[in-house]
Amino acid sequence: MTKLEPYLFANGRADEMIDFYQKALAAEVAIRMTFGESPAPAQMPLPTGWDAKVMHATLKVGDAQLMISDGDSDKPANHTGFRVSLALDSEADVRRAFDALSAGGSVQMPLGPTFWAPLFGMVTDKFGIGWMIGVNA
Repeated sequence: MTKLEPYLFANGRADEMIDFYQKALAAEVAIRMTFGESPAPAQMPLPTGWDAKVMHATLKVGDAQLMISDGDSDKPANHTGFRVSLALDSEADVRRAFDALSAGGSVQMPLGPTFWAPLFGMVTDKFGIGWMIGVNA
């Protein structure tokens, strides 16, 4: 089986991102390992004091996985050229996720009916991650 799973780099804000997605998407933390907990030394230069930063985390969002890392930089992240698509089972679930993800972010396409879904919208969250959220068709 082939899986395609998003891996987001948070540039020092991974714990904040994890907490936000736990609340916004009812995500469950399956794995969380810091650079300091790694059994092997870092393979890239890291900012000073990053032992407590997230080397790898896996969140379960329904049947899907969303992976997150602080990466290797404390410079602001630039998340352009993609969106994460989230398909949910009900309009109530879509509205809840859309509202939660848009908190502190921006709406590019308000929720509304489309020819492919009874409810669909696009938002960029406060971390700069673009989302397309709709009802499973």
